[in-house]
Amino acid sequence: MSSTPDWLNDMAEIVGPKGFTCAAEDMAPWLTDWRGRYTGTALALVSPASTAEVAAIVKIAHKHAIALVPQGGNSGMVGGATPDPEQNSVLLSLRRMNQIRHIHAEDQLAVCDAGVILQTLHEALEPQNQRFPLTLGGKGSATIGGLVSTNAGGTQVLRHGTMRALVAGLEAVLPDGSIFEGLSALKKDNRGYDLKQLLIGGEGTLGIVTAATLKTVPSLVDRCVAWVGLATPQAAYKLFQFLNMRQSEALEGFEIIPNTCLAAVLKHIPDTRAPLTGDNDWNVLIEFVRDQPSADNPMQLVESLLADAMEQGLIDDAVLAANETQAEAFWKIRDSISEAERATGPALQHDISVPVAEMANFITQAGEQIETTFPGTEVAAFGHMGDGNVHFHVKAPRDIKTGPAGNKWMRDSSETISPKVHDLVVDAGGSISAEHGIGQSKRDELERLSGDARILALTAIKRGLDPKNIMNPGKLVPLASHS
Repeated sequence: MSSTPDWLNDMAEIVGPKGFTCAAEDMAPWLTDWRGRYTGTALALVSPASTAEVAAIVKIAHKHAIALVPQGGNSGMVGGATPDPEQNSVLLSLRRMNQIRHIHAEDQLAVCDAGVILQTLHEALEPQNQRFPLTLGGKGSATIGGLVSTNAGGTQVLRHGTMRALVAGLEAVLPDGSIFEGLSALKKDNRGYDLKQLLIGGEGTLGIVTAATLKTVPSLVDRCVAWVGLATPQAAYKLFQFLNMRQSEALEGFEIIPNTCLAAVLKHIPDTRAPLTGDNDWNVLIEFVRDQPSADNPMQLVESLLADAMEQGLIDDAVLAANETQAEAFWKIRDSISEAERATGPALQHDISVPVAEMANFITQAGEQIETTFPGTEVAAFGHMGDGNVHFHVKAPRDIKTGPAGNKWMRDSSETISPKVHDLVVDAGGSISAEHGIGQSKRDELERLSGDARILALTAIKRGLDPKNIMNPGKLVPLASHS
């Protein structure tokens, strides 16, 4: 360690040998993002085991103006936790901070370190007859700190909201090393600006989330999962309106899936099978739940609702999961779409949102425009119809395969196709990031498409809290505006 700067030696002393490495082979897995699009460099990988250690590390970084890149499970989709290749930064991992501090079942709260894996939290709550109502395909690697920092959504937003609605309190280390002690789950707190909400979705640019107090809900008594076939996205939206107006309290999931995505899953994902015997251009995955014994039986409820929908011509075909095994099989199809799409070849993946009432038309019209403007491409659009979140994938022409040709197509198309998609999103009154964040992949597009007020506010807040620009620089906040 004699050849390293004194400040780096000081960081190593704080976290000990278990929490520090400069070895290239140890750091390599954490220097490339999950999608493999960004690779950076780091002077060291530092893994504190407590909030006090995080604060001590940040104080050193602040004193010497050293950039810190916080990282959880490294499962982000926009390069938000990957260091810059040109930067002399320190990668700060929260993975050792993996304790569930308290579960207060009677108050429906859980206090977790930032490095707790989402699936671990789900499993810990089960014996307490509680659940954390946020789930996603990457639940086995996504961490609580990462979910907070990106304001993650998932498939249960329709009933429970995003992380902004599910976080009751936060603990974080600010850019000067001071600790924001905000874990108390206060119902009322009028002490000015809500720093908690600035940190949620802040992508580590304003501070490092070290713990969160999360809202839990009662475990499910039972649920009913149904797979519905229909002809168009517009038909799917009519069905959503029909169900939501009648039973919004019990409707927890409403996912729209094109037949092309279903076909990709059936081809590339083992142990999957089509829920319906016939082919439908579009499919909807629906989940109704009850978490109180006195509520309506969801199986009987869905049988009645879908019978009425069939009689009114709202659906073409439907099947109800007969048991939990079949319900999980239906959800496996939905959760495996991205993996299956990657196996079919290169694709530009856009995580966008539009007003719920515009989602069906956007899927149809934007898809047609992109395929017409860029011949040979094919659009696969799926997502959470109840909250307007569209996963808008533009697949490469079929003669372009993975490898060098596919990588070149991805690079070139990200400069032509993606801006066009984002223009269509803005025209529809939507957002270029629904639940994955901005990171570095959408930073320039955010600046291009945002009004002056949004950019002014983002950069002013960043300068005010992090004047030395050491917190995850190059992410979220446009570089030109911050410099």
